[in-house]
Amino acid sequence: MNTQESVNNKTRPKKGDDEEYIGFSIKNMDTRVNPLKNFYEYANGNWIRSHPVPPDKSSYVSFTQLYEKNQTSLKRILERSARSVNKDSRIERMCGDFYSSVMNTSKIEKLGLEPIKPIINEISNLKRKEDISKLIARLQLIGIFPFLGSESDRRPVLSMPDKKNSSIYAFYLKQGGISLPDRDYYLNKSFSEVMERYANHISKMFSLAGKSEKESKRCAKTVISIEKELAKASRTRAELRDEEKTYNKIKTPYLIKRYPHIRFDKYFEELGAPDIKYVIVGEPEFLSKVDEIIYKRDIEEVKNYLEWNVINKFAPYLSSSFEEENFNFFFGTLLGQKRMEPRWKKAVKIVDSHMGEGLGELFMKEYFPPESKKMMKEMVNDIKLVFKKRLMEVEWMSDKTKKLALKKFDRFRTKIGGPEHFQKYRSLIIKRDDLVGNIMRSTTYEIRRQIKRVGKKVDRKEWHMTPPTVNAYFDPSRNEIAFPAGILGPPFFDNKMDDAVNYGGIGGVIGHEITHGFDDQGKQYDMNGNLRNWWSKDDLKRFLNKAKQVIELYGSREPVKGFKVNGKLTLGENIADLGGIKIAFDALQRRLKKNPEARRNIDGLTPEQRFFISWANIWRESIREEELKRRLTIDPHSPSRLRGEIPVMNHPEFEKTFGGKGEIAKKVGVW
Repeated sequence: MNTQESVNNKTRPKKGDDEEYIGFSIKNMDTRVNPLKNFYEYANGNWIRSHPVPPDKSSYVSFTQLYEKNQTSLKRILERSARSVNKDSRIERMCGDFYSSVMNTSKIEKLGLEPIKPIINEISNLKRKEDISKLIARLQLIGIFPFLGSESDRRPVLSMPDKKNSSIYAFYLKQGGISLPDRDYYLNKSFSEVMERYANHISKMFSLAGKSEKESKRCAKTVISIEKELAKASRTRAELRDEEKTYNKIKTPYLIKRYPHIRFDKYFEELGAPDIKYVIVGEPEFLSKVDEIIYKRDIEEVKNYLEWNVINKFAPYLSSSFEEENFNFFFGTLLGQKRMEPRWKKAVKIVDSHMGEGLGELFMKEYFPPESKKMMKEMVNDIKLVFKKRLMEVEWMSDKTKKLALKKFDRFRTKIGGPEHFQKYRSLIIKRDDLVGNIMRSTTYEIRRQIKRVGKKVDRKEWHMTPPTVNAYFDPSRNEIAFPAGILGPPFFDNKMDDAVNYGGIGGVIGHEITHGFDDQGKQYDMNGNLRNWWSKDDLKRFLNKAKQVIELYGSREPVKGFKVNGKLTLGENIADLGGIKIAFDALQRRLKKNPEARRNIDGLTPEQRFFISWANIWRESIREEELKRRLTIDPHSPSRLRGEIPVMNHPEFEKTFGGKGEIAKKVGVW
């Protein structure tokens, strides 16, 4: 490592004594560790030791630090909005009222089970199996998804662009109906203790809802029995990554005929969508199992299952007995979390989840200056140029396939910050003293909006994340990358830091999202965002051979005894990490060449060293074992430690940068 005299004008920007700077800092490093042997500890060791997981969290990562900073900003907005009921801005008033409804714990405590009693009574009064589908539809309209899964990142998703005709919205049906994080919890013996606790949890919830101890245990047994059947019929998360196999276009009349006991005719009618011409079914065999359960199971068993879905969905928003029992199992047992987060944080999350664009509009007005968008645009364009050059020069791809790849790349769209036009929520009613009602009405508003657009032209200006979100995404159907305003802060982006730090942070994220367009899933979509194979047979074979090496590298890692990384499940994210850091590194070299005065050592570190350390810094994390096991089971991303280390040590310039031989001798990757 180079130890020349440091240049201190761009080290750690000063903050108040009571505020920790969450960006790049050499204080986070443990320089006693050899970077060639354990790069993650070298870059993050001191930070990890000084940042144990807080009691109200299951993990603590750089994303969390920026997320909490954004949450504090949202809290200021919402508390100000809640204080005045005569605000001129309707959106501001609605957000303030929603926030107030979460914070009004005395009213919530007084209501107890009352907010969901009408739904439970409706289930109890169900007499005929032919009416189950209508009830399922009504439950979906308020955010409850028994049997069928349509929730993604806390948002109901029923319509999306048709994967093979991306200009039109289509209606999607997917597997779901289980309450635990994944099918493996029901089928894998390593989760047997969790299943025992789950049975006790369900029983306690039914008891809180008024059933006898004996009846509660019987209901719990029924629920687990049905959910196990659904789990056995579910595809694995790795199998769900097969874009072709999860695209099954079925005309509605045939859907009704194929699954006669689900009664999809009544289902669509109740949803307010009787004229849907076709549906995209993710897993046809799963619908066969649902059809079988409805046909063979006693109606009382189905009612127990539906009632559980209602209680489970709304328990976090009911009185403290329900809220605490829900927390004890889903956060305590599953994640290892020690206590609930402060009430205001829960309130911020709920408003962001249910009125995200309204709150996001207020957030962007105060916390997203135009210069941030301008700087981000420049960096995105810089990195896109590098990736295009890489595409043009790739040796293993034929000219024919390369030509189509370049056409696709040239049509890449970029979104930064948030929507150009925000939702106005004109028909939505929010009340200051009705939390559960607010959640139900806002969910119905969103689902009605999605159903109404089926068969219509896709709105390419729509966003999938709210502005304060600390994340980014690639949308294959729209062929676009998007970076919400929430991620444009330290440790990802800081306009006071040197280029090396920013290119290693947000630059790596930009490269990651661009690479998603050509990972094992993204490569299946053409320049128009349609799912179709545009690769030659030989090029596809070469791609898969390279991808296999990535699967083997990550799949050999075992972060927790008995829990290896699923190389197939995490393949897309790993390809994007490996490619993203290479693209960002090349973009930094290009920038340093154009601005040679920027090539200087800071804190005794070269630009290249700071780049790699910055990348590792954005994945610094302290995590509980329970949460790590859960992620290794369900998460398409590799654990943060591996994300911070493998792409760096796999980089062709790593050894040269740190002066020695690294742990990964054979470099792998697609891009």
